[in-house]
Amino acid sequence: MLRILAPFVLGFLLASSLWAQERGPVTNLPMPRYVSLKASKAHARRGPSLSHRIDWVFTRKNMPLEIYAEYENWRRVRDIDGAGGWVHYSMLSGVRSAIVTTDMQPLLSRPDRSSALRARIEHNVIVSIDECTLDWCRARSGQFKGWLPKDALWGVYPNELRD
Repeated sequence: MLRILAPFVLGFLLASSLWAQERGPVTNLPMPRYVSLKASKAHARRGPSLSHRIDWVFTRKNMPLEIYAEYENWRRVRDIDGAGGWVHYSMLSGVRSAIVTTDMQPLLSRPDRSSALRARIEHNVIVSIDECTLDWCRARSGQFKGWLPKDALWGVYPNELRD
């Protein structure tokens, strides 16, 4: 009997944990969450308005950023180094990207360390994320497509699944 109920209990616990995730007060989307920089230049301000001082300027289009607060049309974000501030939502995109955190990271044909090598990606390169399993993400960089291990990326959560 326990064997039959186990999948249902596991499914219920997983669903409960997803509902329990904190939600943004403006968008009702999960918090924190990753987005990417839509523009090639965006000001990160000390507070959520144009009257606040600019503390930081992001200059890498498609760079992943983590949103960890919302206020009206403003999102509080941070980059891989923890730098950031309040950015107007129009500067952000839901298109996902990640930064490769290891140098010369193998981009593989399948989500398996023994699969064929497609390319090697340098440290700090921004890749587009297409799909993620528990341990791997299918990514694109220039003309190259393949799989990267999640532990070599900043811009996806360890337990995040994308398809």
